[in-house]
Amino acid sequence: MIDEKYKLTESISGNDTWRNKGLSAQAGGVPVLVLREGSGRSRGRDAQRNNIMAARTIAEVVKSSLGPKGMDKMLVDSSGDVTITSDGRTILDQMDIDHPAAKMMVEVAKAQDAEVGDGTTTVVIVAGELLGKAEDLINKGVHPTVIVEGYSKAADKALETLENIAILVKPTGKEFLKKVAATSMASKLVSENKEQLAEIAVEAVLHVAQKVGDEYKVDLDDIMVEKKPGESAAETKLIEGLVLDKEVVHSGMPKRVEKAKIALLESALEVKKTEFDAKINIESPEQIESFMREEENMLKEMVEKIVASGANVVVCQKGIDDMVQHFLARKGVLAVRRAKKSDMEKLGKATGGKIVTDLEGLTKSDLGYAELVEERKIGDDKMTFIEGCKNPHSVAILIRGGTERFVDEAERSVHDALCVVRDVVQEPKILAGGGSPEMEIARALRGYAETLPGREQLAVQSFGEAIEIVPLTLGENAGLDPIDILSELGARHEKGEKWAGVDVFAGKIKDMWKLGVYEPLAVKKQIIKSATEAATMLLRIDDVIAAGKMKAPPMPPGGPGGGYGSMPPEY
Repeated sequence: MIDEKYKLTESISGNDTWRNKGLSAQAGGVPVLVLREGSGRSRGRDAQRNNIMAARTIAEVVKSSLGPKGMDKMLVDSSGDVTITSDGRTILDQMDIDHPAAKMMVEVAKAQDAEVGDGTTTVVIVAGELLGKAEDLINKGVHPTVIVEGYSKAADKALETLENIAILVKPTGKEFLKKVAATSMASKLVSENKEQLAEIAVEAVLHVAQKVGDEYKVDLDDIMVEKKPGESAAETKLIEGLVLDKEVVHSGMPKRVEKAKIALLESALEVKKTEFDAKINIESPEQIESFMREEENMLKEMVEKIVASGANVVVCQKGIDDMVQHFLARKGVLAVRRAKKSDMEKLGKATGGKIVTDLEGLTKSDLGYAELVEERKIGDDKMTFIEGCKNPHSVAILIRGGTERFVDEAERSVHDALCVVRDVVQEPKILAGGGSPEMEIARALRGYAETLPGREQLAVQSFGEAIEIVPLTLGENAGLDPIDILSELGARHEKGEKWAGVDVFAGKIKDMWKLGVYEPLAVKKQIIKSATEAATMLLRIDDVIAAGKMKAPPMPPGGPGGGYGSMPPEY
């Protein structure tokens, strides 16, 4: 018979510690330790309650940041760096979370961000509410397995409902795409400039979208996002080309080149160092001069090859020797060095040039083309702009803003906008926002629950109630009465007003489709999938066994650094 004694300490912060007070089995009256000292175990209802509490605590943290009237969080890391954001994924990333169940909620937000780029706050809130409703059912005697099965059926029905109410749009229709992007930024710090930024996001995505068969594919890696504090968010602009955070290497070079023929070099424009040790014996000044002249000739040859190819701009991934810089300047060639590999690849796509590994093989056909290459001063730094590319499958967005923290948050907001536009281009179906799809799901689930036998019916009903947390939280964050909102929303949806949602600015229930508040179907579907999977995974856990923390090895007798004192006695 296993005799277990353990102490469980709960804390609202989500940090739970288990202390093993001797998990043992009796063998002939002698206790046999099964777990290492310091290990801990929590099982049954205690384990479930613990995990649910930790997950719900995480959901409570991000809940107040949902929607256009949501609040921002200030996060200070251990080194004192400050981040101000309302982005769910960023908030959870910056928090130093220790509880294993709480970490799963962070993973849900990360998965949501990686898959569709938006809805990270919503997915955490919905997962937390699903667990809260499940805990109520467990307390009423419903087995977790029954709840899991009910949640699974409810999720399938919810996805089916979303597909049924979604509106098909044209993948390249700018009007809808702009409104989708503006909706994603309405809850961000940059909401005042959402129209302008939405237009930039749409133009950027449509520039890099490529048609494959009947569908479009968008690779967001083709969109370079550069940020520089200074000016205001209104100065943010789209560049049909690229921006390199580099300056021209030599003061004698031209700072502006029109009709640029661009050589993209991966190799360094320097005299190669030998891979083995070598010595050169020089016995006279003439030999030194001859040696230096030969090195100069080699560098001059490199420049001649570049000029012979017809290039008047050089972008090099590695270093450029001072002598080469001098010769290039005399030939009127603009050069930039130490460009990032990812930037080189984007330049290749945008200018139509080939990245050349060996200078010997550089030909006229390898050169890229741009209407203009120019060095400009942005803030305190100089940047190189490459504009008017012949094949702009790579574009850049230069984000400006008053402070560094504002620019960081603007970058996160633009990323979300780019993601939702991509989602609609790739899967051209949209829904209205303001909590209207969630209310429609809840209505569908109430009808569906009545067709099910037994206790699964309760789980499906609970899923429907949990999904209502989205319009409820939107209203709460806008200072509205949650009971009034839910009752009016429920009545309007029963009458067939499927796009009735919470207009947080007017403080009323309105038709969100007419207001132009649109969200991608892909984001809503991913929220249902991710939240359901996270909740069911946590509900299936009935035993938490935590290993004891490793102890630091004892200090050697001589102290850190050793010395003779740390040697064994025989020495």
